Amino acid sequence: MQTRMVEIWVGLFVAAGLAALLMLSLQVSNLSSMSGDDGYTIKARFDNIGGLKVRSAVKMGGVLIGRVASIDLDPVTFEAVVSMTMDPRFNQLPQDSSASIFTAGLLGEQYVGIEPGGADEVLKDGDTLLLSQSALVLEQLIGQFLFSQGSKDKNAGE
Repeated sequence: MQTRMVEIWVGLFVAAGLAALLMLSLQVSNLSSMSGDDGYTIKARFDNIGGLKVRSAVKMGGVLIGRVASIDLDPVTFEAVVSMTMDPRFNQLPQDSSASIFTAGLLGEQYVGIEPGGADEVLKDGDTLLLSQSALVLEQLIGQFLFSQGSKDKNAGE
């Protein structure tokens, strides 16, 4: 009878641990907050989105104001078109706001940062942000640095 009680407690402990891992994974993957059904949609165009993913955060001043709803490629301009679903509480964003892709945390999770403009008109459902700044790609930066160092070494040797 004593071993049966220990087995039940161990089983409950394992079940609680699995539930905690599930909650942690939902929190890390950002699936637990803000459904994509409510709010309004705005778009932004980027030359390079880096590792941005659907459901990535959209932040303004560090505050979560929306989520990336979809990422498409414009077949004419070959730019990435990022659709973002914004929380309806944040419906007073100026039309001349800009979007940039930033990296957060040690894991390199990328998000869209919105910088508000100063226009009197506000963004409406379906509007496109005209100002955007693409993600910095580490490999390109390293390549440019190495190329510039190689040019300096070549010129120093002459």
